[in-house]
This record gives sequence, structure tokens and C-alpha cells, in this order.
Amino acid sequence: MALLNKGDIAPEFKGLNQNSEFVSLSDFRGKKLILYFYPKDNTPGCTAESCNLNDNYDAWIEKGYEIVGVSPDNVASHKKFADKFGFNFNLIADTEKEILQAYGVWGEKNMYGKKYMGVIRTTYVINEEGVVEEVFKKVKTKDHTSQIIKALDLS
Repeated sequence: MALLNKGDIAPEFKGLNQNSEFVSLSDFRGKKLILYFYPKDNTPGCTAESCNLNDNYDAWIEKGYEIVGVSPDNVASHKKFADKFGFNFNLIADTEKEILQAYGVWGEKNMYGKKYMGVIRTTYVINEEGVVEEVFKKVKTKDHTSQIIKALDLS
């Protein structure tokens, strides 16, 4: 499946977070959502991205946004990652890659000439009605908050 575009209806999802609690898109109806997809817990880029969003968590809440991260790591991995860095938001374990595929972020990647399947780092901003408001295909992991604020003209 291809990446979603601005104006698309975000596919419903349901998965377990780092606390083994179910989280779904419908939980965020009436709220804006930053839904980010990342390859792996505790790797440099993914840690930088997650920490940047978490460091600005209170500002996102004040602006009316919730944050949810999704990767193919399992619940135990997410628990360690979230506890280590004190994340204030949900990390969903998508070990079966159903959410990743629904959002078009599971696909072929190329590193040093080797092709493999993996998570295509992507962030979707979803509005209160479940419509994709913005898509980030080239994520600035260390400064993702500023990247989103600039694109949405929230400054």
C-alpha cells in the first residue's frame, strides 16, 4: 500500500502500547494526533526523534495534539524504551506489521546497496475528524517538533 496523502481518511488501528493496554485511532476522535512511525527502539535516529517529541510534549498538549509512536518492536521492547527515556505518550507494538502496512510505511529500503523490507520513517498529522492533515516523509529526527510546527504554521 502506498503512503497516505493529505486529505485521506486515516485507517483505523488498534494495538498494544508499552503498558499492554489497547490503543486505537478512535481513542483520539476530537483530538489532533501526531502519529509517527519509526524503525526500531533504542537506535540513534529513533531515540532522537522520540526524545524530541517527548521533550516538547507539554507544548503539543497545549496546542491540542496527542502523540503516538508505532514500530514493529514488541511490547517489552517498547516498555524498556519508554521507561528509559520517560516518554509521556503511547508506543504501539505492531509486530504483525498490520498498522505499518495500512499506513503504507512498510516497504523496501536500501542500505549500502542491500535491499530489505523495513519501516519507512514517516509522520502523519491527523485532525479531529480522522483526516490526514500533513505527511512528513523526510523526518528531521533531532528537530522533528520544529519541522512539524513550521509545516503546520503553529508558531
